[in-house]
Amino acid sequence: MARDKITQQNKKLKQGKSMGHYPGTKPIQKMIRLAEVAGLIIIAIATLFAVGAEILVMLNAGKVTLGDLLLLFIYLEILAMVGIYLDSGKLPIRMPMYIAIVALARYLILDMKNLSEWQMLAIAGTMFLITLSVLALRFGHLKWPYSDFKNRENNLID
Repeated sequence: MARDKITQQNKKLKQGKSMGHYPGTKPIQKMIRLAEVAGLIIIAIATLFAVGAEILVMLNAGKVTLGDLLLLFIYLEILAMVGIYLDSGKLPIRMPMYIAIVALARYLILDMKNLSEWQMLAIAGTMFLITLSVLALRFGHLKWPYSDFKNRENNLID
């Protein structure tokens, strides 16, 4: 009897159907998904406003510095991260790590004169540790890939 129940649950999972662990939560899941999408749209719009403001700063200054370019690159990474999340429903953990590396590089470049040698080494070490983390995550994804969670999204659409 228990074996038949497990077989039925496995069939449901393969077909992309929910096992119904929490009956009645589908409307709540849909509301949470809508809130996520609304939040992502707000983040994208705010990022576009920040890009526009930074472009105005560059135009008023009449020059483009490396710090300006790195800041624009950070904004583009945020927009890419929002786009990937909207497209796949998953937040790639590496994207915020890339943003952190670029932000630390920008901080190091802009404030180098005000930093002591130890502070510069600490920032560079932090960048190196984040880079190692990205490599470890990438290796882990190649060696032990995630199972497909597309069924979860299909369950929310039904």
